[in-house]
Amino acid sequence: MTGSTDAAAAPIGMPADLAAAFEAYERAIGANDLDALDAAFAPGADTMRGDAAGLLVGHDRISAFRSVRGGVAPRTIAQIEYRPLADDTALITSVSRYDGGGTGLQTQVWQRDGDRWLIVAAHVTGRTPAFDRALWRTVGDPLYQGAWEGPLAGLTVAVKDLFAIKGYRIGAGNPTFLDEARPEPTTAPAVADLLRGGASLRGIARTDEFAYSIAGDNVHYGTPANGAVPGTLPGGSSSGPATAVATGQADVGLATDTAGSVRVPASYQGLWGLRTTHGLVPRQGMLPLAQSFDTVGWLTRDGVTLQRVADWCLGYDGSESTEAVYGSSQTDLPWRFVVPDEVLAAADAGTRAAFEGMLAALAAGDDAPHVAHAPIGDLDAYLAPFRAVQGAEAWRNNGAWVTGHPGAVGAAVADRFGAAAQVSGPDEIQARAALVPLRARMDAVTRDAVLLLPVVPGPAPSRVAPPAEIDRVRTATLRMTTPAAVGGLPALAVPLLRVGGAPVGVGLVSAADTDIALVRLGRRLARALTASAFGRTMS
Repeated sequence: MTGSTDAAAAPIGMPADLAAAFEAYERAIGANDLDALDAAFAPGADTMRGDAAGLLVGHDRISAFRSVRGGVAPRTIAQIEYRPLADDTALITSVSRYDGGGTGLQTQVWQRDGDRWLIVAAHVTGRTPAFDRALWRTVGDPLYQGAWEGPLAGLTVAVKDLFAIKGYRIGAGNPTFLDEARPEPTTAPAVADLLRGGASLRGIARTDEFAYSIAGDNVHYGTPANGAVPGTLPGGSSSGPATAVATGQADVGLATDTAGSVRVPASYQGLWGLRTTHGLVPRQGMLPLAQSFDTVGWLTRDGVTLQRVADWCLGYDGSESTEAVYGSSQTDLPWRFVVPDEVLAAADAGTRAAFEGMLAALAAGDDAPHVAHAPIGDLDAYLAPFRAVQGAEAWRNNGAWVTGHPGAVGAAVADRFGAAAQVSGPDEIQARAALVPLRARMDAVTRDAVLLLPVVPGPAPSRVAPPAEIDRVRTATLRMTTPAAVGGLPALAVPLLRVGGAPVGVGLVSAADTDIALVRLGRRLARALTASAFGRTMS
């Protein structure tokens, strides 16, 4: 027997104990009672919960998601529909009316387990938000119209909240900094190039505070979703632009990369990402973290779009400010790769296995490149001086503001600034001297070949991973990403690996000023793998 009602009362025919279980669940939702909510869902690996962000499978993943959700806005149940599906199995669909306006829908499959009813599957359609504040600082349709025609016409751009846009303030991922900032009198060249090419600005997207993180979290505004793997970190510090692109809210993310802030979110969210040659794209109008390593970069969902952006913004015709790069990029890079032994060894076992499977597929293909292995040196020898110089510059850029605003910066970023403050003048001089031979080594290894490597140790960590684990992953990741930063070289992330069902990027690092050719090479690599059995397993 079925029934329905337009009020919050249980429908006719709904078992009393099921109605009581549903009402208890709604009370737990209202109180954000995590223990009661966990108990309402069936234990085990088959329980499912889905929403606009994706599907979570398994009680543990659902519980982890709920622990960081922060509760549900106040609401009442306006309508309940009940349908029995089988003995001791029922479907409940309910309409929520939120106190702040708007409605939502939730559909649940309940099963009786002994003397209690448990949710085995649920799908939630929340009320339509004005916009996702964890992702966007401000957004429009468009926020800023570009030229009406050009090679980038039709593309929308999410701009990391570090770039100047005329009439808007730079927020740097911190609300106190934003409150004190003044509207920018001009637009940064990196933004202006995109607009002149016909792209339009979709909005200003969030960044980790002062870009001093690669996790993608932000204690003030929340953590943007990972568009590829629900319940995991998005990667940072270009978290907002990456998520905007991965979720289809923008076509291009304009970002920065100091130690991996383009490449890490690209890897975690299955995107293409290019860190440009250091100094190639002007940084005027970009809030600095560490000028010796800061670069501009872009994120896209596919290689064709990234090629369009790179060809325009780095070519003679498109950029009014970029130095003559096209001449060194019009010749294709050699179809010859070097795998750095130390970077591959630093990757997790699952990532190494997937990477070696990719190499085997390349070798067996019709367009097999030459692949060799070679050492580049101890990765800690890169990371230690990098961190010292980065810290010294970060403190010069932001130390006075951080000191003058105690408590305004999140704990993890504050700890990094605290460590940066301890870098002495002699420490910095020694670190800069240590970087010189390392840069020469990176120049030498990319002179006649392109480095091929996993971008990160493994898939994105869980959003609820303990801080110690996040810090471990951060250090392990920086060991793999800093050699390209130390060399000031262009580095491309291509979504070519799957590890445990999650994306992991493959990195290509080439000689300075070969950025356009590097994107072409990455596309050739992707095509070669797509034609192989390996590529079919990725689709």
